[in-house]
Amino acid sequence: MMTTFRRGTKQKRDVATRASPKAERSGLRYRRMMRATFVLFSVAALAACGSSPVARGDAPPSRDASSYGLAPPPEPLAPPATAPALRVMSYNVNYGLAGDGATIDAIAAGEADVVLLQETTPAWEVALRRRFSSRYPHMTFHHCCGAGGLAALSVHPVRVAQRLEPSDADAWFPGLRLVVDSHLGPVHMVAVHLRPPVSNSGSLVSGLFTTPSIRRRQIGDFFAAFDPKLPTVVAGDFNEGSSGRAVSFLGDRGFRDALPPGGAQSTWRWNTSLGPIEQQLDHIMHDAALQPTEVVVRREGNSDHLPLVATFILRPAAPSP
Repeated sequence: MMTTFRRGTKQKRDVATRASPKAERSGLRYRRMMRATFVLFSVAALAACGSSPVARGDAPPSRDASSYGLAPPPEPLAPPATAPALRVMSYNVNYGLAGDGATIDAIAAGEADVVLLQETTPAWEVALRRRFSSRYPHMTFHHCCGAGGLAALSVHPVRVAQRLEPSDADAWFPGLRLVVDSHLGPVHMVAVHLRPPVSNSGSLVSGLFTTPSIRRRQIGDFFAAFDPKLPTVVAGDFNEGSSGRAVSFLGDRGFRDALPPGGAQSTWRWNTSLGPIEQQLDHIMHDAALQPTEVVVRREGNSDHLPLVATFILRPAAPSP
């Protein structure tokens, strides 16, 4: 399903979930700044490649995965699961759209066992609990710093829910560590919203060059809390593509991106006078204990991000020699 996201569209919100005028103004400034940043980045990247923006729905130029700098490259999907499976959604719901009906419907349509959300707020919590308290009896919300809120909705019991603080104040946003008692057994999950590519002073240009190292340190801080004994999923808004330093940090430690890189798999979109701009900023990464059987970017909801859904099984043990 295709939902066109138009600049200036007013979202209807229930009065009970409406953010304060000050928060709405702050949110609007933040989203405009982020859109401008990614538009600038996209235009620069397209100019460097000598190509034009890809219209939504058009196939991007064919490129080998190694050209994106991702190490290791995404693995082929496993055959459809006959064994127990775990379905995970990652979705940045946009903290300026609290209670938006289409965005809540997109969460429901994903039919995930565990939903990891970014940019949640107290108003978002009210709306999500109202809609999903029966479907997802295990919920945890950690509100923070404007757009830094994180939440998890789970059909399975959540054994651990721990907020992770980055050591670098410039990282802006925390992480959320979970241990979920799923059909696969206990699974370790970490929800992230990494530093946006804008400088502390609001510069869009310098932020593109100064923030990659911040995201690398931020994911490194979170990685220190990982449980190596459990199958692990790291999911969220990385604010970078498949060749970004945080993604590569995890790749160097054996994690793979469930979503293959490329324009056809974009998870963030915005319409400009130059045409639609799209980027793959959201990722669901997994360690060697898990194997994806399906990965889908759902073109639903009114957030500037799209829901990303992956289904995992436990990787079969290698045969004994």
